Amino acid sequence: MRMAIEPLVARIQQYNPHCDIGFLRRAYDFACEAHKDQKRISGEDFIVHPLEVARILAELELDLQSVVGGLLHDTMEDAGIDLQVIRNEFGDEVALLVDGVTKLRRLSYRSKEEQQAENLRKMFLAMAKDVRVILIKLADRLHNLRTLQYHSVAKQREIAQETLEIFAPLAHRLGIYRIKWELEDIAFRHREPEKYYELVQRLCSSRSAREEYIRGVIDLLRDKLAAMGIVADIQGRPKHLYSIYQKMVAQQKDLSEIFDILGIRVLVDSVKDCYATLGVVHTLWKPVPGRFKDFIAMPKSNMYQSLHTSVIGPEGEILEIQIRTWDMHRTAEYGIAAHWRYKSGAREDPAYDEKLAWLRQILEWQHELRDAREFMETLKIDLFTDTVYVFTPMGDVMELPAGAVPLDFAYRIHTDLGHRCIGARVNGKLVPLNYQLATGDIVDIIKGKHPSPSRDWLNLVKTSQAKTKIRQWFKREQREENVSRGREALEREARKQGLELELVRGEKLLELGKRYTLHTIEDIYAAVALGVVAASALVAKLKKQEREARQEEAVPEPLVEQQRWSKSPRGIRVLGIDNLLVRLAHCCNPVPGDRIVGYITRGRGVSVHREDCRNIKLWREREQERLVKVAWDRRFDASFQIRMEITGMDRAGLLRDVMNVLSEMKISASWVTARGKKSKMATIDLTIEIRNLEQLNYLQQKLKKVRDVYEVRRVV
Repeated sequence: MRMAIEPLVARIQQYNPHCDIGFLRRAYDFACEAHKDQKRISGEDFIVHPLEVARILAELELDLQSVVGGLLHDTMEDAGIDLQVIRNEFGDEVALLVDGVTKLRRLSYRSKEEQQAENLRKMFLAMAKDVRVILIKLADRLHNLRTLQYHSVAKQREIAQETLEIFAPLAHRLGIYRIKWELEDIAFRHREPEKYYELVQRLCSSRSAREEYIRGVIDLLRDKLAAMGIVADIQGRPKHLYSIYQKMVAQQKDLSEIFDILGIRVLVDSVKDCYATLGVVHTLWKPVPGRFKDFIAMPKSNMYQSLHTSVIGPEGEILEIQIRTWDMHRTAEYGIAAHWRYKSGAREDPAYDEKLAWLRQILEWQHELRDAREFMETLKIDLFTDTVYVFTPMGDVMELPAGAVPLDFAYRIHTDLGHRCIGARVNGKLVPLNYQLATGDIVDIIKGKHPSPSRDWLNLVKTSQAKTKIRQWFKREQREENVSRGREALEREARKQGLELELVRGEKLLELGKRYTLHTIEDIYAAVALGVVAASALVAKLKKQEREARQEEAVPEPLVEQQRWSKSPRGIRVLGIDNLLVRLAHCCNPVPGDRIVGYITRGRGVSVHREDCRNIKLWREREQERLVKVAWDRRFDASFQIRMEITGMDRAGLLRDVMNVLSEMKISASWVTARGKKSKMATIDLTIEIRNLEQLNYLQQKLKKVRDVYEVRRVV
């Protein structure tokens, strides 16, 4: 197998002759050892796959760490290698890349869509740190597609659909057209084989005539350019099958009605030659109105630059011509990989982060979208849409998805401008807020004095960024209203129970709120307004604390000493017994706030149980003398494990919603299991870390508010 890596070594040395080939060979040997007993579904050795992924990355001329990441990308998921082992062997950089492409497997998801959404979330977060994560993932997907024939037909179509919805648009966004076209055509072949092969057959029948036609056009154009002193490489550009099919579907036309399947690409040495070539083309053939695009003056967000024009060529055929420099062509083929800033000797490009602005937008709103279906749909919209280029009044270019409205433009400029938007002028004329912007429009936003978003805007805007900002506005507005209502309810209850108002506004209330994982006064007020915590209960506890504090001040010191309590590192005090081991019983898992009793065991100290524990009831009848008084130490602050059982309707996303509640309250779960029943009921068992009874009660109230949860109970 050692010889299998030699073509990869040779390819890397072509573009990076000074790289550490020993590092590459060590990674290959590591991958071979990790996958030595594994086979692919095709029957070939598993190592073939990571090796091919590494070759694809080398074809993109990526740095050595990326290629090594490709060799090792399946060692965690399929070979069970720990991330720390990879970090120790190959460094933090490679470990980050491998971890970024490793799928999530810690929790069992209710639906394929939910799992896909979580995998993509992790990939995007890793991609924010290092965009090479997605380059490895694209190479992984491309090789899997090349061997897709070994899967069942259903699996082929599922993977093909996901590729067309997510990974091909990602390749497009990153400008890696070399990978994008192949992903699309292979996925098209497996998703709709009948239409694919029908299209292939029809194109093949006219192939020789098309090739002869293209040769004649190239010869004519080459002669004209040579006469102008322009050195050019002219190539026939076959239109990819999936793009032809998309055009047929979008325009509802037959192949015979699609006239621009013929294409020519002209590569020249300079930008000046690009525009000179355009002039020659338009002199030779009549341009089609509205079909000229200048992506040199206004590059796409993925760095793509080129001149595009459609002309009526010889014999009346519509001909698509692309004109670009050699550097532009390299960027068009390799996209973000062509400008890779990690390559040895390369300086950081200040504009690099701007090229990935769309990724930052995805990361902004992905935190807001917890529903897997909504996340996936919004992601597809954000990746798939074509773009329009509009101008600010100052002449700056703004890229927006096709179908965007002035509100999208306003929110792209600034959140406050979006909130205050009351109208817009496009090209000097007033337009409604649902006006769809077109390339070349000059947009001027009319803003009001005060922010006034409308919920109807969510149905107007196209960009996920605008939707997120509008949702955040209403969420914040609703919170402010809840805070005000909660404060009024607490003050009203304080007057009713005869408590000073200062106590429901200050530190005493904040200390009490922390028991419920409410860390600010505003959080407490909002929880009261939402009914999660009862105002009467909070005021009663504050009143009790005040009463106890006054009693402690009034009791003489000698009286306190009459009952001697021991101290325990477990937060338990035992009456009259010192230097005795104290442990919490696992049969009932008591937490601070529970009424507790101690039981003197034989040789294992005092075990502490809840008063309602079945064992305590038994011992009261048989061994009353072994029971002792115990109490919680109020100054003790630690967490305790308890078990909970949640019953609800068996639906997609139930486990995720439960885990979100735990995450919001910063409660960790050491054990989680979920199971469904034939009755369409689901049971979720949790072992969680709780500080006290108040926090547990608050958690139970929040969990009961989760949609489709029927019962939340503590397991004894």
